[in-house]
Amino acid sequence: MNNAGNYKRIVVKIGTSTLTHETGKLNLHRIETLARVLSDIKNSGTEVVLVSSGAVTAGVAKIGFHRPTSTKEKQALAAIGQNEIMKIYGKFFSLYGHPIAQLLLTKDVIDAPARRALAEDTLEELLSMGCVPIINENDPVSCYEIEFGGNDRLSACVGVLCHADIVVNLTDIDGYYDSDPRKNPYAKMIPYVESVTDKMVENAGGAGTERGTGGMQAKLIAAQMLADAGIPMMIVQGTDPEVLYKVMDGSAKGTYFAGVAAK
Repeated sequence: MNNAGNYKRIVVKIGTSTLTHETGKLNLHRIETLARVLSDIKNSGTEVVLVSSGAVTAGVAKIGFHRPTSTKEKQALAAIGQNEIMKIYGKFFSLYGHPIAQLLLTKDVIDAPARRALAEDTLEELLSMGCVPIINENDPVSCYEIEFGGNDRLSACVGVLCHADIVVNLTDIDGYYDSDPRKNPYAKMIPYVESVTDKMVENAGGAGTERGTGGMQAKLIAAQMLADAGIPMMIVQGTDPEVLYKVMDGSAKGTYFAGVAAK
């Protein structure tokens, strides 16, 4: 079904709803576990790239601000919080002997061939130096024309940019279902999807939680983007980041998107 055990380079995406408690504050235990597991996977010889949300939430926590309601508030809080979340990641990854690097992207970088090539070269160089690149959207300067529309799509762009063997989406749901499991108790999870159709995207919903911005529709669009490059994607429950060990050996429960473009 997949290339488990043969992943030489993986992109792991974790969203805000998975990074935070119900209170909206950062889940430090989960972040520390994620850093430990990714460090261990890196020790095994696999290169790791992390796409992480959480900047706005970290900004809120840092200055005790209310939940942002305007774009200006979100952008300002992201500017405050990005520094904070990188300090947290830096501390935890350093415990396990791995340096990190920050890369903030906007869609216009990916869309412009020359700038895209520079970003690709930077990623390759960072990986060759043994760093763990941690990537987020450059929210403080993003606007409608240059935003990715969430880190699900950003993770797909990063997967293509760094020629990943797989993109793993750690999220608050354990896979892709034939209907919304939050509304339908009889919904069935689909463990394997060869290709994502436009109909599947159309039927998928939006953000699943108040703290999240993506939802299944964004994840399916990401899977489509990756399929165009022949890269598989997997959705797994991110509550315990140790699930990544099971992704690596092929035993994880979740949905595996085979990376085949729909005809």
